[in-house]
Amino acid sequence: MRIGIGYDIHRLVEGRPLFLGGIHIPYEKGLLGHSDADVLLHALCDALLGAAALGDIGMHFPDTDPAFRGISSHILLERTWGLVSARFDTIGNIDATVFAQAPKIGPFRNAMAERIALTLAIDPDRVNIKATTTEGIGLVGSESAMAAMCVVLLD
Repeated sequence: MRIGIGYDIHRLVEGRPLFLGGIHIPYEKGLLGHSDADVLLHALCDALLGAAALGDIGMHFPDTDPAFRGISSHILLERTWGLVSARFDTIGNIDATVFAQAPKIGPFRNAMAERIALTLAIDPDRVNIKATTTEGIGLVGSESAMAAMCVVLLD
């Protein structure tokens, strides 16, 4: 078994759609980044790559490459799993935490888990998504940013 940990944070800005866990979430702000800046999927990609000892998301999909400008992080997750699944057959489980003051993540939790499970061809019960605020502290607490952390077990 191999364990990987991933973390990502992006600034929240007006004028961009919010994508989280591979789905669009209605909100007045979105995440700023070279891609769609989906912090949950970026953290998951890094966790998968870390468990497989394949570096990190920036090595494989650099923000300096125009080919990845505006790309859906869902596509990045598919490509990451392609790299990882060449060496490992099974994802034991995924445990993720989204750090966001707003919007509330609970109503979208199941849709995100199902989208991730479908992309990785695993049962949705292997994907756990939690959310928490930072009690008004820091960039996340001031609604200036959103972050995610993810742990993955590969068999």
